[in-house]
Amino acid sequence: MGKKKYVLITGSDGLIGSESVKFFSNKGYHILGIDNNSRMKFFGKEASVLWNRNHLKKNIPNYIHFNYDIRNSKKVDKVFQDYKNDIVLIIHTAAQPSHDWASSNPKLDYEVNSLGTLNLLESYRKNSPKASFIFTSTNKVYGDNPNKLDLIEDKRRYKVKKGSKYEYGIDENMSIDNTLHSLFGASKTSADILVQEYGKYFGLKTVSFRGGCLTGPSHSGTSLHGFLSYLMRCIVTGDKYTIYGYKGKQVRDNIHSSDLVKGFYEFFQNPKSGEVYNIGGGANSNCSMLEAIDIGEKIVNKPMHYEYSHTSRIGDHIWYVSDLSKFKKDYPNWNLTYGIEEIMNEIYHSNVKRWEKN
Repeated sequence: MGKKKYVLITGSDGLIGSESVKFFSNKGYHILGIDNNSRMKFFGKEASVLWNRNHLKKNIPNYIHFNYDIRNSKKVDKVFQDYKNDIVLIIHTAAQPSHDWASSNPKLDYEVNSLGTLNLLESYRKNSPKASFIFTSTNKVYGDNPNKLDLIEDKRRYKVKKGSKYEYGIDENMSIDNTLHSLFGASKTSADILVQEYGKYFGLKTVSFRGGCLTGPSHSGTSLHGFLSYLMRCIVTGDKYTIYGYKGKQVRDNIHSSDLVKGFYEFFQNPKSGEVYNIGGGANSNCSMLEAIDIGEKIVNKPMHYEYSHTSRIGDHIWYVSDLSKFKKDYPNWNLTYGIEEIMNEIYHSNVKRWEKN
């Protein structure tokens, strides 16, 4: 590759961050990882990602780790100043990721999700403007507007009425206005718009990937974040799982971290300015809570202990499936390779020994 080229990845110990570390390292890039294990501070010891950091430091020879908080602009600036235009790509995955947790500390949630993103964008603009900037946004930018669709209740799930505009998923034209976002949704929407604006106003190569449920074997799932990972862990350990509202028929699309990072790479090969894409499992990789429990019980060969709460989470989606057509049109070489059962099988087999040990 000649002169060293660096990919800077925030949230490098987490699900998407660590997948990105491995993927781009295998492509020959040197990796700058920023992560201070805030996930443990948010959700407790069970959510710690230090096990993943240790794995990366041990197995990725061209990996440099910075135990920094992205709210600290001086430390963020220092990394960019040291590497400048040798940084060819920034993948920003660091976040406070739970819309439930955000209500317990709105200020910290906003500082991490919005101010932290602004710190990175400014350092990027000043020091590495030739690079591309990828931001992992969220479907929560649409607030509860998806709940206003023409939904039908089926035996095991909700679905959209046939013939509806959104029958095959929600596209990027859905409004982000006049809706209940949750505080997490508001802070991520702020960051999402900043990323777009740095692309459109300054002419930088930026993109916001508005993800559905992002999942995979490296997820440190907890009750407040990490749907499939936490569900599988509860089946293995026998911990009680709580379903919040909608009779367990609420539907989520789920995309494997590997498929998402391959999408990042496609964008990196042909970047645009201030772009937005909905990304997720789409029509081929989605499930309701009840369907996920059925699949998990079959994989583990063990019943799940769960309880039902009639109280739904504020701003929670009843049905959310991503329309992938815009991204597929712009990047036709990209396709999903994992479905729900393959994802859950891999989560189980990759983590069962660690879960049983703990």
